[in-house]
Amino acid sequence: MSSQVSRRAFLKSSVATGLAFSSGLTMPSLSRASSRPVITHGLQSGDVDTSSGMIWARADRPSKMLVEFDTTGTFETPTRLAPINALPESDFAAKRLLESLPSDQEIFYRVAFADLNDVNAVSEPMTGRFRTAPGSRRSVRFAWSGDTVGQGWGIDTNHGGMKTYATMAKHSPDFFIHSGDTIYADGPIKESVELKDGSVWNNIVTDEKSKVAETLAEFRGQWKYNLMDENLLAFNAEVPTFFQWDDHEVVNNWSSAKDLSGDDRYTEKNIAVLAARSARAFHELTPIRYTPAEPGRIYRKIAYGPMLDVFFLDLRSYRGPNGPAMETEMSDASRILGAEQLAWLKRELANSRATWKVIACDMPIGLIVWDDWKEQAGAEAVANGDHGAPKGRELEFADLLRFIKSADIDNVVWLTADVHYTAAHYYNPDKAQFQDFKPFWEFVSGPIHAGTFGPNDLDMTFGPEVKYVKAPSKEQGVNLPPSMGLQFFGLVDIDGATEQLTVRLMDRDDAELHKITLDPVRRG
Repeated sequence: MSSQVSRRAFLKSSVATGLAFSSGLTMPSLSRASSRPVITHGLQSGDVDTSSGMIWARADRPSKMLVEFDTTGTFETPTRLAPINALPESDFAAKRLLESLPSDQEIFYRVAFADLNDVNAVSEPMTGRFRTAPGSRRSVRFAWSGDTVGQGWGIDTNHGGMKTYATMAKHSPDFFIHSGDTIYADGPIKESVELKDGSVWNNIVTDEKSKVAETLAEFRGQWKYNLMDENLLAFNAEVPTFFQWDDHEVVNNWSSAKDLSGDDRYTEKNIAVLAARSARAFHELTPIRYTPAEPGRIYRKIAYGPMLDVFFLDLRSYRGPNGPAMETEMSDASRILGAEQLAWLKRELANSRATWKVIACDMPIGLIVWDDWKEQAGAEAVANGDHGAPKGRELEFADLLRFIKSADIDNVVWLTADVHYTAAHYYNPDKAQFQDFKPFWEFVSGPIHAGTFGPNDLDMTFGPEVKYVKAPSKEQGVNLPPSMGLQFFGLVDIDGATEQLTVRLMDRDDAELHKITLDPVRRG
């Protein structure tokens, strides 16, 4: 670290002392504490690159967000930014981009809110930190996982809360990729669940979390529920999160054709309305960057120094209707990426000069995920269960994989979640029906804090080979609670000297389950 203050010591001392801004605003006396704004859900950072990063916070009333940042935790020479408004229209949440930052540098930021009706009423400040991406080769570490507060497993403080976040924090990753199912808007939780061993799981329950999300306020409430967990709040203050989404941000297995007419839980039956409300809450309550060309867009590239580009995909927003996915030509019915996103990904991969191209995909490629699990019918992900030539949504992926080979793009690694277990897959053209691609690895991890399932069957169209898997046994059953320990995350290390990429699959108790080191293909 460039600062002489350790991460945890800095954060602890800053919160305890409530350091005041030196911006000319008078901090109120303790007797007026009840009239001051409050930062309600901690701080978040995200989408950090070599010279910038997003930060986020939320107040409890109409306020001005006050921000300053420095390269040391003492804030001796801070850069102070002009205040921005936090208004009811955004649920009093505000985020902003810190720009013109030095590369490979610890950035400490401090946030407070001033009441719009009383500029002298200023909240206690909170502090956070992140490290910008390197401008030259240095070792990089990041984590990934997915699936938070699913299948009825909420925050139980007696079981340690969302413990996996605390475990990940011990590894001090440069950033964390949340691969989707960031909330479970369709997953109400109960106050208590009796476990098989006779003990009880006791959930913290809020009004919004006790029913399916339909209104904008209810979608916002899903996010705010997660931010009640102390493990996650501490993690967010230290580790930037790069977000993508999947289905449970709206409703299970949603596409434009999702039919809620028979689901009595919903009074709002229009899937487009629910998706729009969810997307708004997603962007309001996460530190994802804003894309002027397409406001609300989730797919993007984050350049994290000379050794790493991360490409975030969105397999949800542009897909055609869920169905058999047996089309033999690409069409509106077969799409899952969509033409524009597919063209963008090809272009960005071809232009990338980073050693490693990591594709963060919210669903696995070769695992069968049924739209109707009970009947084992319909494609929810890419694979359609047919082991022959590419059909349906596989057509776009065949086109992409063929392009990567023809453009001679090396060192592409796929990371995903979604299926609630962890695995390492090697896609081997020699074992595939479609063979016009370079072999590649796909690593699966999750859930962070949700029910554990699996493993899923393979679709052999692209020749996936299971090199490792950890999932519940038949004796253990399905929807295992987090207290069973089968909660997973992955760690990726890129060595600054050798440029080797090492993937470790981990569980929430920090046991290393599987490890593999990949050598980069070098040119010239």
